[in-house]
Amino acid sequence: MNENSMLVPAGGRSLLADSSVFDFKIAETSKENIFTIPTDVDEDMPQIETRVILVQDAGKNEALLKALEEIKLPHIITEAVEEYVETDAPEFENVFVISDFQHPSFQYLYKADCRVVGPPIILYCAQKGESLPFTSRPLYCASMLNLVLCFTGFRKKEELVKLVTLVHHMGGTIRKDFSSKVTHLIANSTHGDKFRVAVSLGTPIMKANWILKAWEKRNELEFSAADEEFKNEFKVPPFQDCILSFLGFSEEDRVSMEEMTIMQGGQFLPVGDEKCTHLVVEENSVKELPFEPPKKLYVVKQEWFWGSIQMDARAGETMYLFEKHDSPALKKSVSLLSLNTPSSNRKKRRLKDTLAQITRETDISPFPPRKRPSAEHSLSMGSLLDISNTPESGKSLSDTPKFSGRPSKISTPVPQKQSARWQVAMELYQTESNYVDILSTVVQLFHVPLEKEGQVGGPILAQEEIKTIFGSIPDILDVHTKMKGDLETLMMDWAETKSIGDVILSYSKDLVKTYPPFVNFFEMSKETIINCEKLKPRFHAFLKINQAKPECGRQTLVELLIRPVQRLPSVALLLNDLKKHTADDNPDKNKLEKAIESLKEVMTHINEDKRKTEGQRQIFDVVYEVDGCPANLLSSHRMLVQRVETIALGEDLCDRGEQVTLFLFNDCLEIARKRHKVIGTFKSPHGHTRPPASLKHIILMPLSQIKKVLDIRETDDCHNAFALVVRPPTEQTNQLLSFQLTVEEPLKVDWLRMLCRHIANTICKADAENLIYTTDPDSLEVNTKDVDSTLSRASRAIKKTSKKVTRAFSFSKTPKRALQRALMVHNTPNSRSPGPSTEGFASSRMPSTTSLANVQSPSLVNLFERKYHTFSRSTTHLI
Repeated sequence: MNENSMLVPAGGRSLLADSSVFDFKIAETSKENIFTIPTDVDEDMPQIETRVILVQDAGKNEALLKALEEIKLPHIITEAVEEYVETDAPEFENVFVISDFQHPSFQYLYKADCRVVGPPIILYCAQKGESLPFTSRPLYCASMLNLVLCFTGFRKKEELVKLVTLVHHMGGTIRKDFSSKVTHLIANSTHGDKFRVAVSLGTPIMKANWILKAWEKRNELEFSAADEEFKNEFKVPPFQDCILSFLGFSEEDRVSMEEMTIMQGGQFLPVGDEKCTHLVVEENSVKELPFEPPKKLYVVKQEWFWGSIQMDARAGETMYLFEKHDSPALKKSVSLLSLNTPSSNRKKRRLKDTLAQITRETDISPFPPRKRPSAEHSLSMGSLLDISNTPESGKSLSDTPKFSGRPSKISTPVPQKQSARWQVAMELYQTESNYVDILSTVVQLFHVPLEKEGQVGGPILAQEEIKTIFGSIPDILDVHTKMKGDLETLMMDWAETKSIGDVILSYSKDLVKTYPPFVNFFEMSKETIINCEKLKPRFHAFLKINQAKPECGRQTLVELLIRPVQRLPSVALLLNDLKKHTADDNPDKNKLEKAIESLKEVMTHINEDKRKTEGQRQIFDVVYEVDGCPANLLSSHRMLVQRVETIALGEDLCDRGEQVTLFLFNDCLEIARKRHKVIGTFKSPHGHTRPPASLKHIILMPLSQIKKVLDIRETDDCHNAFALVVRPPTEQTNQLLSFQLTVEEPLKVDWLRMLCRHIANTICKADAENLIYTTDPDSLEVNTKDVDSTLSRASRAIKKTSKKVTRAFSFSKTPKRALQRALMVHNTPNSRSPGPSTEGFASSRMPSTTSLANVQSPSLVNLFERKYHTFSRSTTHLI
């Protein structure tokens, strides 16, 4: 039987459907060598039963026996297979199951042309609910089921036979000739027609180790050789068997390209080395080669290098050959141009006149001259928003974008004298036309190719990354294409009474919808481009290829994408200039004022959305920074107002002297302390590594629970301190939380006013200043003296050690909160004081946890105290 034959039931069943050569009349198709099974079976033909014979170790496999019961097949366990091969039993179709395809029993069954399968096939069929397969070859597993492979570059017949046999054992199919039906090419060489066709079709090109490693995983039921993560390890790299050298590049670029060559499976040597297979030339700087290249050396442009990386396969060299300036064809063309004849002189004059005419009539260039390398990395929002940066010089033909939303119809010579209003209006139209050209270039040259299906080598970027980079650019292009068309119509039939303000106003709503989603996330878009370019060589190569094209005007994608950020301020400046040159009695004057106001509203809306977006990102940063932060902190109406660093002066929330961070939100206060131990870094699903949480959550307090804010007077023993009087809903008395600010900004008075203002907003009070009370530190028993001294730190360390030892030896493991509630139950009502007042707050505040420990309590508390003092003394002695 032909090696490419396989069985397919006519009823559309699975390729692994059971059948028998005795059950059906089989017809073989000549083209694809596929057997079809007719459904019109003769009822008089004898029925044949499939019987499974488990050979040697296969009969001891419990999972295998259970699977045979599930698919309801009779089975026999045997050590010798000869009796079942030689016995003529036409009522049975024997299927032999053997675990080792290298065992002599397998060789005997193979020569006898018996049906042989491996245990994974039985388990696979039981899992899928299918019957056993009928194949003409031994089948061990289904790791390569539905894969069609072709081989190239193999010279040793023994190696090729071994690989083909393993592919058949795993359910794969082999094709001698390469075609579009081949799913993978196994290449031992990067030369030959099969390799070139596979590259052009985007067929994955694999190493032989892919088959060998897949065979090692043959007993893993869920494994598939086509799994992308597994398959990517064995792809043939673009520069395998290539030795590259680089000519005409800067030192930085050359080193980068050499590193990239190693990453992509190649090698590099100095220019002129005889072992080199490719010489990559920077065609813009190299005019002639320093030596005569040998015939076996490919002299290619740098686009070949980046194109190979982008395609994830070595590109064909013939399309990227470097043409020397001293080539015979070029010499002939130069000699023809240098002939001093009347005809050539007339052509020169006509060419000169044509260039002069083009220079006069051309629009403003959308691309400024190439900046110095140092200037490229010094982009600032201030300079980018300056309309004076718009180039005034004529553009060269090489800088004209290919992709334009709509060709300009204004190509007639400009009259010598026109009003100032017309000139500003023409500048607005020209800049709008250039802007549309730039957006079209971004979409057509970058966005569309990245989203294109069936990319050679697979998708360059994930859809999420593409959406982050380009955002609403297609929508912005659509709006401005229409706006350009309206301005073009207006300028073609120009009159001083034409209303440009109406054109801008008609698109104001569209501008509000399209610009904020992009402008607000531009920094994220820029960061995504930079990260992807560093981490994804194919994307880096994609940018190198396309940014070098004349359509980009020698600018990077980031430089092109910042144009929408600049555009609206530029339009506003032009409209202001247009308004200055518009007469007061012109109807467009009022429309221009409204158009300017509408643009200001759009920019205000953008700034407001950006502020909200940044606020939401800050909340996420807090959640990641604070370990154990409550999930309900995340809310669409919540925003971070201020963050301050403090030191705790009391022991209600944590130990005295600990560093505490206060996050003030518009409706709540998150209090967190510095962590004593920091765990490892956090890695998000997208692969971004975050720093470990440096803070530990203490309490998330609604601002409505803060009853008073105490400004503690400055003394020698108390500096920069304040306190909060709070009453949680579960408590009957007030609590005092005291802190010391440790930062110079904000000032204490500014911080307290800001806090009170948001408290007043939360409880709907207008008198925010009345929430601040000034008090002496002695009345609150608060001081900042020696709060961060060596003795204080040692004391805190002893307390922490004591607590750890106490918890370790505690019999009841009574939580601290439960202990506090138990002690509060034994407090008499007389010991509770009413709410605090300005005069005598110290007498009315709730006792701290330390003072509560002195209250007489049940035996449980006494036991806790005895253990606490015992281990405190022992710990102190150890220290």
